[in-house]
Amino acid sequence: MKLYRKKPIVIEAEQWNYGDEPLPCMQPYEGRLLEQFPQYENFYYLETLEGIMHVSSGDYVIKGIQGEFYPCKPDIFKETYEEANVELNY
Repeated sequence: MKLYRKKPIVIEAEQWNYGDEPLPCMQPYEGRLLEQFPQYENFYYLETLEGIMHVSSGDYVIKGIQGEFYPCKPDIFKETYEEANVELNY
């Protein structure tokens, strides 16, 4: 197999903890979803390109390069990303 390196891009992300206000991209489990997943009452999810993903306390919510949002576990986030200290201009 060939080796590939991830292109260096700057992403937007915010860590979310239970009890914090939900981020604008997060939605509460309700209706049919809550019927399917009753254990997630008072919890939130994101609609991602791969489908619905649960947001756990401590997860980082990342804005992808196509404007999509998805959760990332803190340990994976810290292994994959470092603070950029730059401003995005768009």
